[in-house]
Amino acid sequence: MTAAQLLNQASDVVVLEERRTRSGHCVASATLNFEKTLNSLSLPMIEILAPQLERWAARSDVVAVLLRGAGDRAFCAGGDIQALYRGMARNHAERREVDDYPRRFFEAEYRLDYAIHTYPKPVIAFGHGVVMGGGLGLFSASRFRLVTERSRIAMPEVTIGLFPDAGASWILRGLPHAYAAWLGMTGTHLLAADALHVGLGTHAIAATAWPAFADALLGAAWTGDAKADRGSIERCIASVERPTLPDSALAAHRTMLEDALPALPKSVRETAQRLTTTAGRDDYVDKGLATMRNGCPTSVGIVQGQLERVAPMSLADAFRMELTLATHCARNPDFLEGVRALIIDKDNKPAWKYGSIDTLPTEYVASHFAAPWSVHPLADLGER
Repeated sequence: MTAAQLLNQASDVVVLEERRTRSGHCVASATLNFEKTLNSLSLPMIEILAPQLERWAARSDVVAVLLRGAGDRAFCAGGDIQALYRGMARNHAERREVDDYPRRFFEAEYRLDYAIHTYPKPVIAFGHGVVMGGGLGLFSASRFRLVTERSRIAMPEVTIGLFPDAGASWILRGLPHAYAAWLGMTGTHLLAADALHVGLGTHAIAATAWPAFADALLGAAWTGDAKADRGSIERCIASVERPTLPDSALAAHRTMLEDALPALPKSVRETAQRLTTTAGRDDYVDKGLATMRNGCPTSVGIVQGQLERVAPMSLADAFRMELTLATHCARNPDFLEGVRALIIDKDNKPAWKYGSIDTLPTEYVASHFAAPWSVHPLADLGER
């Protein structure tokens, strides 16, 4: 492989590199570099990656950007929950904002995700290992989304009192109602075949094939035209080893889920009840239902609201909705409590504000969708 030119330190939380192709172009790469936390996305990571993507976008010689995580365990396991928790805990203790990290993180994260969704050059994400939460936001925004036999993808936010965010509303918007409700409300993990089945993954390569793929890109016949160069990228993907994958468990349950939920009901209570009719079919179903049952009722209600509202939205509107939701979740008690119970104290006994979906007030869920600002912080999104 052609020697890489490092643009920063190899120890930085995002390592930036450039390699020259045989045609004289440049393939850029950004590696999330914090293996200790499974490359969880932090504000310092975003503050390195976002401006560099802008610089690469402006350069005519840069023909593609590669996005991956350090190590072989994870692409990115989510947002930096520990840092978010510390900020939220301070704000809740003072009953006002004394730590702006949560606010700055969510806005910056969603701006970055939107920038990747609309990037003028191909972004190729290597979704090896764990791809969840904020990591799924980066992955799903990329034009080429490579999965491997080790990929494990999920929207597990209902377990911590958050909601599927970082562009997950846009993912759910494109799925059948039964899949969208199931994945968003149960946090069910997707393996590579599942991701390919729903279009979340675009291609599968062997977990060990990334170096060969990156090397193949350097020998491709690049033109500098993003549309024309897609064929070159496809050929490079086809040139490397492909994994043998088990059949998609989600696809195997499609008929069952669609029979239970042929359309989205008008209430979260009915949606949950209809999904619960699938109980006892097998371990796959029962595990998902247990997660929904033990998860945060408000989060499950928010997922229902996302599915009801997102269909007519633009991508920018979807991110604006998510920032509104994230702001309320950071201010309300469930997100803080869910992180405490599952990640900080690890007692696995969250005391949710409402104990069940049956007792969850519709008005309380609806309040999460009301923008708390006179001017939305993402009002400018989509204007350029």
